[in-house]
Amino acid sequence: MSETFLPELPQELWRAGKLELAHGVLQSLRVIRVATAGLGRFLAEVESRGAKDLFGHGSTASWLAEMAGLSRGEAGAVVKRAIALNPTRNLDGTEAPAVAPETAAVAAEGLVGDERIDQILEILKRLPADTSAEDKAVAEKILADLAPNAGPHQLAKAEANLLGWLDPDGKEPKDPEPKEPRRELTLERRRDGFWKLTGLLDDETGARTAAALEAYAQPRPVDEFGQADLRMKCERLGDAWAELLDLAIACPDQPGTSGYRTLVHVTIGLDELKSGVGTACLDFVGTMTAREARLAACDCLMLPVVLSTAGEPLDVGRLRRLVTPGQRRALNIRDGGCAFPGCHRKPKNCHAHHIIHWADGGPTDLRNLVLLCGFHHRLIHHGDWEVRMAADGLPDFIPPQYRDPLRQPRRNTLHHR
Repeated sequence: MSETFLPELPQELWRAGKLELAHGVLQSLRVIRVATAGLGRFLAEVESRGAKDLFGHGSTASWLAEMAGLSRGEAGAVVKRAIALNPTRNLDGTEAPAVAPETAAVAAEGLVGDERIDQILEILKRLPADTSAEDKAVAEKILADLAPNAGPHQLAKAEANLLGWLDPDGKEPKDPEPKEPRRELTLERRRDGFWKLTGLLDDETGARTAAALEAYAQPRPVDEFGQADLRMKCERLGDAWAELLDLAIACPDQPGTSGYRTLVHVTIGLDELKSGVGTACLDFVGTMTAREARLAACDCLMLPVVLSTAGEPLDVGRLRRLVTPGQRRALNIRDGGCAFPGCHRKPKNCHAHHIIHWADGGPTDLRNLVLLCGFHHRLIHHGDWEVRMAADGLPDFIPPQYRDPLRQPRRNTLHHR
């Protein structure tokens, strides 16, 4: 294994460019992970010899807790992981093989962190009890090979595939007993423009609501998006509520919307719409930034009232720029969901994004459209990622230089096999 060193820090870190900062973070992560793997080998050896004989402690975890200033729970998790990844010895001197040797090899290279290691170990524990040693080894190899470039959702999907292979019948589901419904809901607009939502739900409806919100409120994984999700849980639940509203409004049988995501009137200057700088008037009751109006214009039934510099209306309601139902079906088939690399969102959770914006003359046809979930739609509009249509008619995504100095095109391979 090649030695890994921390990059030399400049005296004034605030002068570093984003490429230097990103490389420093990635290199530091690898050093930490390699060191953690080395620590695990030491702990496995302490466990083999016996912490009581060596140091007078009842367990390796209690000794580590004292050595490192950790709680017993924290130290126990570290030791448990070390024993699972490294071979130890039984009391009679025979070797006890590692539970996950392939994962240990990947961890030793600094390519995977504790979170994915723990997820792999939990998946291996959930394999059917009658799984043979050979099949367990194959399953662990699949997970270990996937882990360096996978997020938690991808490993969970791999687990589902493994269980489908090893236990095709699965467990018989249990239906909860429904209770008498009682539901109350109030919605009022505050003076600051926010809306206050309060309610009371019966047990069944509350459980369904919680399940729906939790499904869309999971933190965005670091490995898939390059940065931690810093939203508080209440903020993630609020964003999940907005996604569920989008799904309900997009239903073809929805009264009053006919399946369109949003129906609003937006008044904005032509220069602001093209540049994304400035504000727009939303239905004459509030404002939104020009950048938000530009993003919303991709896939909303938004009736734009575009004004000249003199305030003269230049364009009112160019609804023909919207994706037709036939185009949307074709997009769903082609992209299979959010086309951003590594994203698992399904077509129903996605917007139709114009690669060349309609305000810049971009046509509404399949060669200029791509499915993006709400988060990645915003990332493409406001971030350093770029999207372009390749020669084979499929979208390619170009990462920023700090993610890939060569900016090699990437694609989402989750939706199509």
